[in-house]
Amino acid sequence: MSGVWLFNNNGVIRRVENPGVEQQNQQQQQQTTHGGGMRRSKVLVYIPTGEVIRSYADLEAKLSSLGWERYYDDPGLLQFHKRSTVHLISLPKEFHRLKSMHMYDIVVKNRNLFEVRDLCEN
Repeated sequence: MSGVWLFNNNGVIRRVENPGVEQQNQQQQQQTTHGGGMRRSKVLVYIPTGEVIRSYADLEAKLSSLGWERYYDDPGLLQFHKRSTVHLISLPKEFHRLKSMHMYDIVVKNRNLFEVRDLCEN
């Protein structure tokens, strides 16, 4: 069985034979739904305060208060480790390269403390 398994926001999975074509169709649908010039971006939000994380300094402060320690093993990445777990959060060195997959990694490893929200831009 070939193809790619995709998960949506509700956790429902489905198999797609040609993910490139599927991705183009989704982008076209989003442009139609959100207007031709709208682009959907994601932001990471710290739930207890409702604060949008806008820099690695903000993120490091929140993670440190939750028991995460900075890990200096790879100079090309920004990494955090929590002693009581086997979890490791690995992020790109520059904050502007942070993608939604990195944000969801933070959310999964810090349940009920962070969430990813849509932010529509022109």
